[in-house]
Amino acid sequence: MKLLSIAVPCYNSQDYMRNCVDSLLEGGDLVEILIVDDGSKDDTAKIADEYATKYPNIVKAIHQENGGHGEAVNAGLRNATGFYFKVVDSDDWVNKEAYHAILDKLLEIIAGPETLDMMISNFVYEKQGAKHKKVMKYKNYMPEGKIFTWKEMGRMPIGKYILMHSVIYRTELLRECKLELPKHTFYVDNIFVYKPLPYVKTMYYMDVNFYRYFIGRNDQSVNETVMIRRIDQQLLVNRLMIDIISEEKVTDKNTRRYMLKYLDIIMAVSSIMLIRSGTEENLEKKKELWRYLRSADIHIYRKLYMSVLGRGVNLPGRSGRRLSVTLYKVAQKFYGFN
Repeated sequence: MKLLSIAVPCYNSQDYMRNCVDSLLEGGDLVEILIVDDGSKDDTAKIADEYATKYPNIVKAIHQENGGHGEAVNAGLRNATGFYFKVVDSDDWVNKEAYHAILDKLLEIIAGPETLDMMISNFVYEKQGAKHKKVMKYKNYMPEGKIFTWKEMGRMPIGKYILMHSVIYRTELLRECKLELPKHTFYVDNIFVYKPLPYVKTMYYMDVNFYRYFIGRNDQSVNETVMIRRIDQQLLVNRLMIDIISEEKVTDKNTRRYMLKYLDIIMAVSSIMLIRSGTEENLEKKKELWRYLRSADIHIYRKLYMSVLGRGVNLPGRSGRRLSVTLYKVAQKFYGFN
């Protein structure tokens, strides 16, 4: 069994995937790299096969009809043999020193008496053209140097939460929670992180800048214009997250508190994108989203609607919407997201 399986979803990634895969090869025989060619029309499949031929004990090339990012992650999970599982997008990469530190720690934990469900590390916004690289750190909110539980998790401020770039999950935990991401849908990384959370009992945080998250290409899914164009996919993910928290019996109050905070952020992102689009149709979709939350769970609805973010994106009238956008731009500048 490999220590760590790393799924690399690829769609027309020929121009940048080598940088990603080369950084992952630093893990050597401890890892397996699952390059998932999601029906690419360029040389992605050829490059994946080249790596699989050159590194047969490390790299596996998986070819499938186009199913979107989520189905590529699903394919990686179906084929994973590692004790732990991570997703690294094909335009991103990892830091060598942090990578080795994480692998060493995972080996140490596996040899010990406790089972670790989720490893968390920092990630860096490699924003194109930005002189200052924003680092998402968690050191003030999570214990270091030990396995901990939700009870020991500190309360993170607005704008800081655990993303796919931050996490490594225990593979069997993902299978236990029956994680399956929707096809042909962007923004499913939120579901990837969110759905397993009630099953996570133990965590370990390493204060290393492991994942390098490239951001800034015009065609990138998190580009604001692209997000507005694909708003229905964002809304689908948002509704699925509502379903998870409203249907899942999350008995641990600390886990539930964090999951509500996460949903609060996603509701705000969806709402602000709908406002930014400026169309009456999308303003109606915003109302429908909040009605969906209300029908799913009135208590969650009241809590999130009255939160700082909820109030901020539900200011009445045209002037209220302008103020919502202004607040969003301030947050965008402060936190460094795209």
